[in-house]
Amino acid sequence: MEQTNNVKKIRESKMLSKAELARMAGISPLTIDRIERGKICRLATKRKILLALGLKITQKHRVFKQ
Repeated sequence: MEQTNNVKKIRESKMLSKAELARMAGISPLTIDRIERGKICRLATKRKILLALGLKITQKHRVFKQ
């Protein structure tokens, strides 16, 4: 199952590498890569990515489409 998201677009707009975002979110770069390719992830992982991108949880719709 896959889902579309804007993680890559937002990460690149903030000039962050996958490794930098992964480190900031406390997850592996491989996880970032999988998510950017549309693989689904746990809610806790989405939360970590949102916070690492400097977004609020209420802004999740900007990053993750349901």
